[in-house]
Amino acid sequence: MRFLFFGTPGFARVVLERLLASRHQAAAVVTAPDKPSGRGRRLKMSEVKEYALANGLEVLQPKKLKDAGFLEGVKEIDADLFAVVAFRILPEKLYSLPRWGAINLHASLLPRFRGAAPIERALMAGATTTGVTTFQITKKVDTGDLLLAREVPIGENETYEELCPRLADIGADLLAETLDCLEAGTLVAQPQNPADASPAPKITTADSLIDWERSAETIINQVRGLAGSADAYTWLGGRRLKVYRAVRRPQDNGVGAPGEVVRAERREGLIVATGNGAVSLREVRLEGKKRMMIDAFLNGVKVTAGTKLTAS
Repeated sequence: MRFLFFGTPGFARVVLERLLASRHQAAAVVTAPDKPSGRGRRLKMSEVKEYALANGLEVLQPKKLKDAGFLEGVKEIDADLFAVVAFRILPEKLYSLPRWGAINLHASLLPRFRGAAPIERALMAGATTTGVTTFQITKKVDTGDLLLAREVPIGENETYEELCPRLADIGADLLAETLDCLEAGTLVAQPQNPADASPAPKITTADSLIDWERSAETIINQVRGLAGSADAYTWLGGRRLKVYRAVRRPQDNGVGAPGEVVRAERREGLIVATGNGAVSLREVRLEGKKRMMIDAFLNGVKVTAGTKLTAS
């Protein structure tokens, strides 16, 4: 089967790599336009584009998916199917072109966590399981008929940057299997049950800011869900402090006001009171410094009991 691949980030690159190793043939790749990056604002290619070019694939980078020239180019490619992973919403005039339709790989067990941030939202919600799903793209986002799915357990302390590559690896196999089954005619699509649906909207700046009035569990899940993605943060002495790992400190429950540093010890961590319970910050990055474990951080930054972590 000849497929046209749509994808942009590293998650999609993993899937493309697996599909290229399958018996199916990539006709071309569609990815986001190059974007300015870094202090020099130099144009940077997406991970999918870098991989595609390294493997001799044609790359299309439309600014608008409804552009007539782009649509004509896609028609000329004449792929049997579109394989879509972590990409923009496809308009109907585009996804209706291939004879086998357009198949999306989604990083959740649909209809749970429909939307742009399924991995982050699952972790932030404290879910203990998630998964990957392939489904047929239709006009309404993430609501098409289901094809295949794999359930994946979430580790107790697993973070976004740990779970994301695991799901990409499992999802890559699932999408390849989906193409195999579609070609063999052995798949029966199943409609989603709207009653089981839950949203996973795009992460905003407000989602990243830690509210110390919330419970320790909620804050830990926020940190887990955003570590390596949007990154949860607070403010320390007027400087942004990103938090990548935090653990519960039940022995310090009831000590200090929300956001107050209870203790700052290289061994025990930066222990902070919350609205319900206490947490120990174990890995952080202070604005202007490198990401580091808390013992190294406290070696270079003086933080004492009574210091307040704030929202601004």
